[in-house]
Amino acid sequence: MPIETLFKNNHCEWIDVESPTEEDLEFLHQRYEINSLLLEDTIDANHLPKFEQDGKVDFFLMRENTQLERSNLNTISDISTKLGVFLFDSSIITIHRLKNKSIYELKKEILTPENAEIRRDEIALNLALKVMKSFDDESQNLLDTMDHIESEIFLKTTNHSNHIRRLYRLKRKSGLNNRILNISTVWVDKFKLLDLDDAEITDLKDKHKDVIGDFEHLSMQVSSLISMFLAMSDQKANQVMKVLAIYSMYFFPITFIAGIYGMNFHFMPELDLKFGYYITLGLMAFISLLTFLYVRKKGW
Repeated sequence: MPIETLFKNNHCEWIDVESPTEEDLEFLHQRYEINSLLLEDTIDANHLPKFEQDGKVDFFLMRENTQLERSNLNTISDISTKLGVFLFDSSIITIHRLKNKSIYELKKEILTPENAEIRRDEIALNLALKVMKSFDDESQNLLDTMDHIESEIFLKTTNHSNHIRRLYRLKRKSGLNNRILNISTVWVDKFKLLDLDDAEITDLKDKHKDVIGDFEHLSMQVSSLISMFLAMSDQKANQVMKVLAIYSMYFFPITFIAGIYGMNFHFMPELDLKFGYYITLGLMAFISLLTFLYVRKKGW
């Protein structure tokens, strides 16, 4: 069974369950009298963050950012993984389908002597802070990626063909992370029900607001960069069209003259002139010179 006691002292016991089976959930239901519906929520891949109370059980369903690169960015499960936290009596039970970075890091930290007297609610708070840190780390990674793409676009160090695709993925990631964080307000606010200092709860709320602000800023920056990139692409296309239009100005009158004399009518007086061919070439050159002077004067 993947049920493991990670920590135990005189104040509390921390039990962790990774990739639970139906038998594991039934055992938890029977052993700790946890509502089976709440347990089922922990294995629903796309379940939204929430907080529920059922008798003496406080249930926090958090979502932690995962840096696994997914091919699709359609749902919140593509960028995050669930972490269910059950608090009752002196016990805390954490349930997650995948390996969880927050659990792994806190497990190492909690075994140090200074944390020997840690309490149940403090473990839950530290987990929540690490969940927020996972989003903070992701926002910094996405900002660094955006800065790199921005440098490539404006310094023209690479081919622009895949920039719009990369910017779109950044926008999708930012939007999904922002959605998760906004919904997470539900469980962040409920930490006031636990036996914690006001300063500790305020620290969690401030971290939550900071990360939301980072992703909102990122979303605006990416949208602005996409608009700028499209404007630059349009400008480049306009420059190409401008060059083609200028060349057409040179060749249109010349082509018109060539078309006239290419009709081969028998009675065309210029055909009998001794120097008609050279006069026609000179006229073409003169028209091209006039066109060049006109374009230069206009600054085209």
